[in-house]
Amino acid sequence: MKTALIQHKSYKTEEQTIQKSLELIQKAALDGAELIVLQELHQNRYFCINEDTNNFKLAQNWQNDLKFWSEVAEKNKIVLVTSLFEKRTAGIYHNTAVVFEKDGSIAGKYRKMHIPDDPGFYEKFYFTPGDLGFEPIQTSIGKLGVLICWDQWFPEAARLMALKGAKILIYPTAIGWFYEDNEEEKQRQLDAWITVQRGHAIANNLPLISVNRVGKESDNLGQIDGIRFWGNSFIAGAQGEFLAKASSNKEEIIICDIDLKESEKTREIWPFFRDRRIESYKNLNKRYIN
Repeated sequence: MKTALIQHKSYKTEEQTIQKSLELIQKAALDGAELIVLQELHQNRYFCINEDTNNFKLAQNWQNDLKFWSEVAEKNKIVLVTSLFEKRTAGIYHNTAVVFEKDGSIAGKYRKMHIPDDPGFYEKFYFTPGDLGFEPIQTSIGKLGVLICWDQWFPEAARLMALKGAKILIYPTAIGWFYEDNEEEKQRQLDAWITVQRGHAIANNLPLISVNRVGKESDNLGQIDGIRFWGNSFIAGAQGEFLAKASSNKEEIIICDIDLKESEKTREIWPFFRDRRIESYKNLNKRYIN
């Protein structure tokens, strides 16, 4: 399965940012990509950097967004993984990945389940936690286990997608460094982010895609100096090996052939699912075990 990761920065306007996405999508499609994955909230700057009710206006065109990206998928004959700001109703908004089929139809969607609330990542202010569960999305190229960013740190999410038959794990992402962090701390954070995701690939014998944005972004009120999104989008194989990796500071299209049959071969030599002691895991549904 020829797959493309679109890693780019945010531009001054939504129109400019979307135009950049379109240019890169078209290039990837011409290169034969069947599956194209965009970064988290790719239509705009990362607005969750601060709390501002004006930002809810960014979700007002939700239905038009669906129509637009549907047409992009159909025109380029691709399976397209998008990440959009969904307005469900007044006061209820979601961080939602929508997967479009090659004919433009909606194959399925996933509403982000784990919602962070940290300085510069005030997502709880904007997003209601997802209520669709961890359900793989069936497409013409296979079942996709689509999750979003903060979900990356939770092995339970990846495991449930795998147990339900996902053939690949996919994470649209927006994560970066604060400028006040020293170089050692920045490297620790990046290493942790990469390592935990490679661990999900290994533990579930599945290939994994992670697509991050690049470039510096600041809030619209001048309250935060900014986040430098660290790029490093990558594809890992079913044993956690790097199949492709982007830079930390460039806009790039990463194209890679992913052999989905490798998972079956890997599970034959590393049968983690066979050896799970499911009768002993019942306490995993508790917040903490005293």
